[in-house]
Amino acid sequence: MQINKVAEGIYNVGVRDWNIRDFHGYSTYEGTTYNAFLIVDEKIILIDTVKKDFSDKLLDNIKKITDPKNIDMVISNHSEMDHSGAIPHIMHFIGEDKPVICSKAGKKNLEAHFGKDRLNLQIAESGSEMSTGSKTLSFLETKMLHWPDSMFTYAKEDKVLFSSDAFGQHYSGWASWDDQINEDEMMGHAKKYYANILLPFSGLVKKLIKDVEAMNLEIEKICPDHGVMFRKDPSKILNAYKEWCEQKPGKKAVIIYDSMWESTRKMAETIAEEIALRNIPVVSMNTRKWHRSDIITETMDAGAVILGSPTLNNNIFPALSDILTYMKGLKPKNKMGAAFGSYGWSGEAVGILNSYMTDLGFELIDDGIKVQYVPEEADLEKCRELGMKISDRLENI
Repeated sequence: MQINKVAEGIYNVGVRDWNIRDFHGYSTYEGTTYNAFLIVDEKIILIDTVKKDFSDKLLDNIKKITDPKNIDMVISNHSEMDHSGAIPHIMHFIGEDKPVICSKAGKKNLEAHFGKDRLNLQIAESGSEMSTGSKTLSFLETKMLHWPDSMFTYAKEDKVLFSSDAFGQHYSGWASWDDQINEDEMMGHAKKYYANILLPFSGLVKKLIKDVEAMNLEIEKICPDHGVMFRKDPSKILNAYKEWCEQKPGKKAVIIYDSMWESTRKMAETIAEEIALRNIPVVSMNTRKWHRSDIITETMDAGAVILGSPTLNNNIFPALSDILTYMKGLKPKNKMGAAFGSYGWSGEAVGILNSYMTDLGFELIDDGIKVQYVPEEADLEKCRELGMKISDRLENI
């Protein structure tokens, strides 16, 4: 990864992980980065590290700026192993007695990861400040964004926010800054990141943004631990988070389904076509063709979620179970829902899907459509009627 100058005396010395394709269930089809930041002042400070596998590459990048042994301390904004995994290796190289600054929860986590007495862990209280010489660093605790230990570090004179896992994207292309990448592409990566990582913490995101605004921080650059950094327009990602955390339903329908002998697929496509005829955005997603993280991304801003499954062994298809288990953990809100599916004998799938949606807090707008074996024209007409009902409801959002 090319060394990027963030501001005078501040550098991104992180690494690109070009080949990672799965990040604990999240499809990272363009890899990711592990950004780490070196502040060179009277004190030399490293903010966050990288995944353990890239420890030596991080040291090589630091060597392009200074001898790593000159580092006075490490700040750990987040203890998840893609950002802390290299800490023991780095500390062994620069001196294990040097401080590692973290939140109170971060201290607990790092001790659990690496051993209670291995690191010189020092707690940074939220709102506290530290001088590096000509620069002032302040710390803001950001619990559950997205771990209990998460915190931000803010470089006051340079107006740079080191935001840990907030405002990031899983992207490892050549671009390092927001003005080097197509905006729609960048925001697509950011939306997917929010939908799959931060969505269940939307209430806390809302509070955090209010807290940051109340502090009147001047923010000219935002440097997350994954993906591109923001210097052209940091308000772009801040405003996107303001919108996403509200979880307002959009005039959009997502149909999520699986099919055994194409009957449920025919029903899905009929519903989708009817919605499209009404000029409502709709996405039809077969669970064995689309990755769960892309399905969730489309679901995040949808007003209607329609689930379809044939009945298999008195249950729903396994791929639907995967999606719904994943969705339940991410807690999407403010959705209306309906179910459909084909069956051979008993036909439990629609009722099971209704129960899932009820547990998720979705508003059920229909009892669901069950078709035995292959849908006939009368059955497809019911699917069209469901599509019209969904469209009418979405029009009134």
